[in-house]
Amino acid sequence: MARYSAISTVARPAVVLLLLFGAGLGFVYPCRAGSLQDQVTGSLNVAREEHTATLLPNGMVLVAGGASTIGTPLTSAELFDPSNGIWNATGNLNTARSFHSAVLLLDGKVLVAGGLDSVNGTAGSAELYDSATGTWANTGAMNTPRSHHTATLLPNGKVLVVGGDNSSLVPTASAELYDPSSGTWEATGNLKTARIDHTATLLTNGKVLVVGGLNGVVLASAELYDPSSGTWSVTGNPQPRLSHTATLLPDGRVLVAGGYNGVNTAELYDPTTGTWTATGSLAIGRYDHTATLLRNGKVLVAGGSTSRGSIADAEVFDSATGIWTTTVSLNTARQSHTATMLRNGRVLIAAGEGKTGALASAELFVRRKR
Repeated sequence: MARYSAISTVARPAVVLLLLFGAGLGFVYPCRAGSLQDQVTGSLNVAREEHTATLLPNGMVLVAGGASTIGTPLTSAELFDPSNGIWNATGNLNTARSFHSAVLLLDGKVLVAGGLDSVNGTAGSAELYDSATGTWANTGAMNTPRSHHTATLLPNGKVLVVGGDNSSLVPTASAELYDPSSGTWEATGNLKTARIDHTATLLTNGKVLVVGGLNGVVLASAELYDPSSGTWSVTGNPQPRLSHTATLLPDGRVLVAGGYNGVNTAELYDPTTGTWTATGSLAIGRYDHTATLLRNGKVLVAGGSTSRGSIADAEVFDSATGIWTTTVSLNTARQSHTATMLRNGRVLIAAGEGKTGALASAELFVRRKR
């Protein structure tokens, strides 16, 4: 379960599939082999929430770590095979962790860093997953232990890690860079405002946009990181948001949607002007949801939490009109899940927290050809 100082939220996992015949969209239920042809997926081997999911170069999805229903960080990792919808266990993490980050590096390995571990609280350790061997190897530790942070792959191959809770569970303004060539971390410019549970988005110009988060209060601020100078600058005035989503659109703008305590508003950031513009509101305010850019340029928002707890509602944003359209709901209400775009254009929704705790279920969002 997420912890925000005086603010509390909920967690998530599950796996399902469903099909929207009318609109050609849907989530498909898991089913026995032979029915719905290849639209079959299975459940994870371990129920989890606050995990990470990474699409590998071979098309499989690596799910790592997370927390059990009682909040215990996990070492287990598993692979989803889109060809048969089956999850297979792979090598365990060296350190149990939840609320960590995972980034696919240019060499195909996956960097996992930080999080909450079962021994020392906030972790500073980092490790690399090699899909060729299915094993994890420790790499250099971060200068600042952190959880609830963000990690972004930069065009030069380095990874920018920003903010999060430090070892004292206090929001930090520190940022650092991981260099895969040396396996080491180096400090870079600090944020103007310390924050946790913010978003970080790599823009088409190579800069990184950080939005919202928490630092005693829900933040109404955004900052830009310039890799050429290693410095941050304030940009525009977004609405206060926490546990929201940020999605880079095909035209270079960023869609920011939802947030803690039932925020249903959405806004667009334009990097060319550094300004924020309100756009259509979500049908249902939510936080701890996922947002995925579909191949048609629209954005799928699924699940999340409201005052009712975990929800199954999903909707799609059309940037051409600024309108949200309700689509078929998930088969299982969930929050703190992951959503991964597969090579075949489907979206894998995995695990998270449901009505009774961590989920092992998974489902696929399918866009059918018409």
